[in-house]
Amino acid sequence: MALRVSYLIVSIACFVLVGINLGGPERLQAESPTTLEIGTFSAVTPGGPWPNGWKSLTFQKIPQHTTYRFVKDGDRVAVKAASQASSSGLTKEILIDPKEYPIIQWQWKVSNILKAGNVAKKEGDDYPARIYVTFQYDSAKVGLFGKAKYEAAKLIYGQYPPLGAINYIWESRAPVGTAVPNPYTDQVHMIVVESGTAKLNTWITEERNVYEDYKRTFGEEPPMISGIAIMTDTDNTGEAAEAYYGDIVFKKSLQ
Repeated sequence: MALRVSYLIVSIACFVLVGINLGGPERLQAESPTTLEIGTFSAVTPGGPWPNGWKSLTFQKIPQHTTYRFVKDGDRVAVKAASQASSSGLTKEILIDPKEYPIIQWQWKVSNILKAGNVAKKEGDDYPARIYVTFQYDSAKVGLFGKAKYEAAKLIYGQYPPLGAINYIWESRAPVGTAVPNPYTDQVHMIVVESGTAKLNTWITEERNVYEDYKRTFGEEPPMISGIAIMTDTDNTGEAAEAYYGDIVFKKSLQ
């Protein structure tokens, strides 16, 4: 059952993660500032509501949900995620040109890794912290069979699912820099940004070039970015995890 549920999450829900929310994406690049603020979590009052279009994502067949709440951690406000054999996430629809804003920057802190976590195995597809970036459907990038699947999905959800997703993860043992397809679907690519225990309980600022990561992993130019999500999940491993998420921004490349 765990594998069947996880397949549903990855191939339908997590892949579609932020592309099927109602209301349409927030267009963020119109005025062309240097930085686009996606998750200004540090400005939220502890215990307060989710800001700027962020929404909870839960899965019908997984009764145990990861909890997310705003807390004061030292001198900053952040999202605290706590998972106990559970899975859920927080998502936001956006629309960003990755050529104009290729750099994603975020802060996170992880309290523990998962003993059975393993990016190469279906049963190990859990992480104490992960950042999803999804990409808008582009009919020119799929064949006839793919177009039929997307048209069917549009009939069900009311709009097209994303074309694919990059998943930046804190892994248990795989080396930093490892980039592999998700064990359930090659429409999601996993990139190990942190690994192991050396940096546990320490706030870390990460930066990735989403544009270059997409070209390297999918082998083609990326479509528009359609959404962002954070997730702490342990439903496959049955373990517990705790993580903190700080602000998330997209930036233009430094010339």
